[in-house]
Amino acid sequence: MADTIRIVVVDDHPLFREGVAHSLDSDPRFEVLAEAASGEEAVEAARRLSPDMVVMDLNMSGCGGIAAAETISAILPAVRILMLTVAEDEDSLLAALKSGAHGYVLKGVAAGEFREIVRRVASGEAYVTPSLAARMLAEFGRPRPADPLSQLSQRESAVLELLGTGLTNREIGERLHLAEKTVKHYMTSILQKLHVRSRTEAALMTLRRD
Repeated sequence: MADTIRIVVVDDHPLFREGVAHSLDSDPRFEVLAEAASGEEAVEAARRLSPDMVVMDLNMSGCGGIAAAETISAILPAVRILMLTVAEDEDSLLAALKSGAHGYVLKGVAAGEFREIVRRVASGEAYVTPSLAARMLAEFGRPRPADPLSQLSQRESAVLELLGTGLTNREIGERLHLAEKTVKHYMTSILQKLHVRSRTEAALMTLRRD
């Protein structure tokens, strides 16, 4: 890699993107080659310019940062990818890392600290905002039951069984003689215990076990 780190900055908010580009360009260690406003533009700029690094938002119009990172990683594996985002959830972090990102930084970071992170990631290090890294490690370290379905109460299991047949909350309530609001509370608890995000995922878990 050349002495100057050559960078493409990608964000669909012009004011923020220009601020990041200006902050990097003000440091002689960096050279901003181009700015882009979407995942598609990021891929095109990376193909055309072969930068050392792409600094990219996660959620953007078009294909978005995850898909763009996957494409750039596939066609230009030497390019370092740093996600700069507001998304603080572990799912977004894991998706970014799986897509080929080498770093994940939250947008609240100070300018000086951000430039140092860019330098470290460009030099070959991996970086995740410490608060997110700690939460992810804690989540991985938490013991999980072999069968999450065994953690459900008898009533929750009954609700989930009826959900698997395609019934709505109202219809489940009628079958179990429960108010619809009560069924919703049970569904929230079921999703948390099964570590899934939707009713469909929960229903699929019962089908797989069967």
